Amino acid sequence: MTTPITEKLKCTIKSLAIMILWCIFLLNALGCKKKNHEQTIQSTKVPDSVNNSYGVILETKPARTDSINNPVLKGFNPDPSLLRVGEDYFMVTSTFQWWPGIAVYHSKDLVNWHFLNYALTRKEQLDLTGIPGNAGIYAPQISYHDGTFYLLYTIFRESGWPFPDADNYLVTTSDIRKGWSDPVLLHSSGIDPSLFHDDDGKTYIVYTQFDYLPREDQGNQQIYLQEFDLAHKKFIGEGKIIYIGSISEGPHLLKKDTYYHLITAEGGTRFDHYMNSSRAKNIWGPFEQSPYNPIITSRDKPKQLLQKAGHGNLIETQTGEWYVSHLAARTLPDKRKCPLGRESSIQKIKWTKDGWFQLSNGSNAPLEKVQAPDIEEVVYQNPERSMRDEFDGDTLQPFYLTLRTPFNDHWLSLKERSGYLRMRGRQSPLGKYETSILARKVQSFEYTAETAVEFEPENIMHMAGLTCYYDEHNFFYLNVSKHDSLGKVLSILHVDGPSWGRTLEGSPVSIEGLKKVCLKVKVEYSNLQFYYSRNGKDWIPIGPVLDASELSDLHNGKWGFTGAMVGILTTDMQFKSKTADYDYFEYLEQ
Repeated sequence: MTTPITEKLKCTIKSLAIMILWCIFLLNALGCKKKNHEQTIQSTKVPDSVNNSYGVILETKPARTDSINNPVLKGFNPDPSLLRVGEDYFMVTSTFQWWPGIAVYHSKDLVNWHFLNYALTRKEQLDLTGIPGNAGIYAPQISYHDGTFYLLYTIFRESGWPFPDADNYLVTTSDIRKGWSDPVLLHSSGIDPSLFHDDDGKTYIVYTQFDYLPREDQGNQQIYLQEFDLAHKKFIGEGKIIYIGSISEGPHLLKKDTYYHLITAEGGTRFDHYMNSSRAKNIWGPFEQSPYNPIITSRDKPKQLLQKAGHGNLIETQTGEWYVSHLAARTLPDKRKCPLGRESSIQKIKWTKDGWFQLSNGSNAPLEKVQAPDIEEVVYQNPERSMRDEFDGDTLQPFYLTLRTPFNDHWLSLKERSGYLRMRGRQSPLGKYETSILARKVQSFEYTAETAVEFEPENIMHMAGLTCYYDEHNFFYLNVSKHDSLGKVLSILHVDGPSWGRTLEGSPVSIEGLKKVCLKVKVEYSNLQFYYSRNGKDWIPIGPVLDASELSDLHNGKWGFTGAMVGILTTDMQFKSKTADYDYFEYLEQ
């Protein structure tokens, strides 16, 4: 028997079913991939009670003999400085023209590393306005003494050589998780400063000094040492040249037993790069070169996975084992180019009976697999890898980078339109002052990146879309813009060195009347293909297969130091006010 209550219940169920079907229809009609919150990588912020707030622990394992798999920091992560404090390990790497400055990573076991934060996050700490690509922050060095972390770094302001206009700074903090002090200017006569805390209470800074005079006997880069007053943050007395090598840079000092060991990067940071060691009984020298030099190199080993090896420092684990960090780069299989940039690796070392050190296997070749220390393994959540960001929060994910100047609400907002990132277009992609770009490091030779954008350009000065970017001289830009006869269009801007740019074959493609367009790039080693979709399901190639190897440090003979980036870019070369709304950004490694 049917009652009024039963009839009412049937009507309610029917109404709910209609509403659900209507919602599904609306989601499909919106076009582009629907938001999947299960795929979204959330921030790694956790309460202080969880492993001292260093990150989200996924798994712990007992001590074992598994390997360190190099590179431990993949993608654009050069010039590693490695530090142990108690049972925690930290590594910092260079960021050059990208902002924020100096990437900080953390590990409990030297095997599993996760991104912690960026050190320089305020304009008072870092302003790179006008600095050219591949200048900016060079070779940071981190140390710890009496409860304080010390971070030294160079801001290389010009690319002229040997007149680089390089300023060197020091910042400090008592808590590496909670920000650093305002910078103290140290000097402007070289690069790569490194702080050494001696066991007698004295402190020294060792760095690479430039000499612009032609000197056949010693070259233009010497290693310089000067005592430093840590309390007042100023130099003491006169300094001295303590070492002259072959394009010597990245110096670090270490004391073991009765010897001071000087570790230097030599040969330039290309394929002839290597690491040398010297020692002396007195910190001021004279320094004697190691008979095991070069300690690490791949300059005569073209089949080695890790190329360009050099530049790093030594640490001792809490279990008495010794390791050395160094940069290296992986080449494409078919080309001697490194679009992932210079990455960070770790090798195990041993001390010889005569008091020198060398790689633990007795060679100087950097290894992909290295014996791990006898320490409990701790695996952290690492949102730097494959990720999908729905732009649903109030703050940006911590691993995003932009160029030269800080993120701020004037050009970037997660609040003006809920669930979207609104980006205000500014200078051209070739600019060195105000480029509206949000990007992340490429960490794999094979990946896809995807976004969806709503943008209504009014003229050719307005562009917004997806970019694969190295620097202002090398990038690809799949963008929405305005065409005189076709209206709203998709096209690809390709900038390759002295050739300013050109519209590639297969474009422009009219998307007049389409509110939201989905954009994607697929990279497989040297091959880069852009796609677009009107509905988020059916992907259509646009333009030819492009050469991803252009986005590398040695393309066209350049001296590049960074790595390939991928992200979103908005341009308004007219009034610097046109906005684009991005629904999501996804990066997936294959």
